[in-house]
Amino acid sequence: MFSKSKIHEPGQKAAPETTQTEVPAAPGGFAAPRAKPPVSVLSSDLTITGNVRTTGDIQVEGIVEGDIYAHLLTVGETATIKGEIVADDIVVNGRVVGRVRGLKVRLTSTAKVEGDIIHKTIAIESGAHFEGSVQRQEDPLQGASAPKLAPPTGDGYTG
Repeated sequence: MFSKSKIHEPGQKAAPETTQTEVPAAPGGFAAPRAKPPVSVLSSDLTITGNVRTTGDIQVEGIVEGDIYAHLLTVGETATIKGEIVADDIVVNGRVVGRVRGLKVRLTSTAKVEGDIIHKTIAIESGAHFEGSVQRQEDPLQGASAPKLAPPTGDGYTG
C-alpha cells in the first residue's frame, strides 16, 4: 500500500512526503527492499576481450571485443565495440563494428556503425555514419544467438 503525509495547516512546517511500498517478507520475516541496480560503466581506459552479459543497464566508454547482451546499452562517444550487441534499448554515440539487435535502437549524430541493424523501432540522427542493412522485425531479440561458451577441457584422464 502507499501512504502519504497529511496536508499541513497554514503556518506549520511541511514534513517531507513519504511513499512506501509493501515488499514481500524474506525468510525470517524481514522485508527486503527492491532497488533497481545501478548502471554498470566500463570506463574509457578499459579494454575487454570476451562477451559481456547482464540483465541490467550498461554504459560502455572503453573497448569491447566480443558480444554484449543487456537490457539498456549505451555506447559512449569514446567507445568501440567489435561484436554483436543485443539489448532491449540501444543508444549508440560511439563506434560499433558488428550486428546490432534491439527493440529500440538510436544512432546519435556521433555514431559510427558498420554492420546490420535489426530493430523494432529505430531513430538515426543527422550526422550519424552507418554502413549496413536495416531490417525491422516485430521481435528482433528472438533471433539473437546466445554467447558461445568454451567447450570443457579434459584433464587427460580417460578413466
